[in-house]
Amino acid sequence: MPGLLSPTAPKPLPPPRTTSTVVDELRRLADNGDLTLPPPGVDTPRRWAALAALGRVDLAVARLAEGHVDALAILAEAGRPPVPDALYGVWAARSGGTGAQLTANGLEGTVRFCSGLTTVDRALVVATTPGGDGSTCRLVEVDLSKAGIVREPERWQAVGMDATDSGDIRFEGMEVTEDMVIGPPGWYLSRPGFALGGGGVAAVWLGGTAGVVDDVVALLAGTSTVDEHQLAHLGAVHTALRGAETLLADAATRVDATPDADLALLMSTCRAAAERAAWETLDRVPRITGATPLCRDHAFAQSLADLQVYVRQHHGERDLAALGRAVLTEAAAR
Repeated sequence: MPGLLSPTAPKPLPPPRTTSTVVDELRRLADNGDLTLPPPGVDTPRRWAALAALGRVDLAVARLAEGHVDALAILAEAGRPPVPDALYGVWAARSGGTGAQLTANGLEGTVRFCSGLTTVDRALVVATTPGGDGSTCRLVEVDLSKAGIVREPERWQAVGMDATDSGDIRFEGMEVTEDMVIGPPGWYLSRPGFALGGGGVAAVWLGGTAGVVDDVVALLAGTSTVDEHQLAHLGAVHTALRGAETLLADAATRVDATPDADLALLMSTCRAAAERAAWETLDRVPRITGATPLCRDHAFAQSLADLQVYVRQHHGERDLAALGRAVLTEAAAR
């Protein structure tokens, strides 16, 4: 079975990386048509391989690219054309009791973790309604040049993913017209593409992990002495990476074969496998390399910090508990 990762890694962006260089690369990719990917369920292996390749080069670029291509897939699923040449984001976080609300006064509230805060042209914003919960949320397409929007980039204090132009956005009664609302109440979470979008994020994590492993292999290949402990750790991260890759490649094929099936359990498994491979790598790589590249190679240290932050979109034990519950539910239904 072919994997999702190419045999050799593409060259990374030249350091130092900044938000400006990341945005320039994102627009170059969009202009070249590299972000025009097949939707999930049509050619999912090619879609996920492209996302993994982006993550393998630079996770900051990949994070913004993944949000854009996910937005395009959502719009296609709704039968709604995107605005030509616009860069999109998908802003859905409800962290710490925050989140957007669709009220009689318009769109209100604060959304955290908005990547492309000052970069993207439009965003698909998930908003609750008064008296409703997540199951009745609405999806709103927002033109980010409109009034009623306050950007707070200073809220992002992390070293990891620092070039993704991330932060909080505050909506202050922004006017919402009927044509801005996509789908009926609850459509965003109930549509088949919701779970498949999570699989695309896992592909980016897989690529980011592969990029770190590439760097470690290159470092060891240029070292005159490699001890058995370093080799053991390398063998462990290689195994974790290839195991996750094989699972995602198989899942991508199954998605195309049965696009109308309930694939939530499979996508959750892919996310868990990619997260575990990333964390295994983050745990072992510093023991392979020691402190020198972490302290003297900015790009290497940045790639580890980026992966650690990005992979925390997976909620650890909480997501694993939900996965375990789904496994038992499926077993009981047989």
